[in-house]
Amino acid sequence: MKKFIKFIFQILVVIFLLLIILDLIYTTVYIQSSNRGKIDSVYNSKAKDYDVIILGSSRANNHFVSKIFNDKGLKAFNYGMSGSSLFETSLMLKLMLERKFIIKNVIVETDLNLLNETESYGIASKFLPYIHDSKLIKLHFSNENDFKELYYIPFYRYVAYDVQIGFREMLLNAIHKKTIHLCNGGYIALSNEMGNMEYDLRNLKPIHNKYYEEIKTMCHVNKINLIAVMTPMCDNTKGLDYFQKVNAIYPEIHNYENAVQGDQYFSSCGHMNDTGSRLFTNIIIRDFFKK
Repeated sequence: MKKFIKFIFQILVVIFLLLIILDLIYTTVYIQSSNRGKIDSVYNSKAKDYDVIILGSSRANNHFVSKIFNDKGLKAFNYGMSGSSLFETSLMLKLMLERKFIIKNVIVETDLNLLNETESYGIASKFLPYIHDSKLIKLHFSNENDFKELYYIPFYRYVAYDVQIGFREMLLNAIHKKTIHLCNGGYIALSNEMGNMEYDLRNLKPIHNKYYEEIKTMCHVNKINLIAVMTPMCDNTKGLDYFQKVNAIYPEIHNYENAVQGDQYFSSCGHMNDTGSRLFTNIIIRDFFKK
């Protein structure tokens, strides 16, 4: 019996050591990669200087054309990420400031992402390879329900989020396989093919969001001009008073929900196509950057 227990114990020790080794291998690969996505490009970058950066979800990523800013003499990059929440947006800005980015203006899409304070697991998981390497990331995740498992169990995060940061993604990072996320100044254009052209906001309620508050504080402390905006919706949207509800909580957020009108400018009800995004970007430049 003692031999059997000893044998089981030895197996467990071997498994534990193997998990530690795998964790180190995966983490080392991610720490040396900077051309797969926006998170690793920021995490593994040195100080950069921007006139404008764009942050937010797909309603930022697909709506602000970096090239138009650059053509106007404004060095810009769109760090918006499809599917992200303000949890990830705040953390991205924290990482930029930690790396001594010089930023004059931050455009933050703040509309539908004010609905909650939860993380977006698909995007948040991409920060997890660095959780042992970064005190900032560790602290940002420290109040999440699965923090202890993610932080203390070797290799757990790579298994739990296999699709996002598992073997396939690790291998693609190891061979420096590039994606479209860093092309075109971070802007990803949508096609003219119209998808669902209906949206119902009537039951949605914005909240006082702590991560938006963090963004405001960071911009104030670092003397960054914060431009918080609500981006356009299609004409057939029900419950457009949602945007007035946002302004009741945060009057400083600029409401552009009807700045671009006409279904020909939309790929889906909540996302403009490339033509609409170019029109919208020029409106933003006219309103905030015209000298």
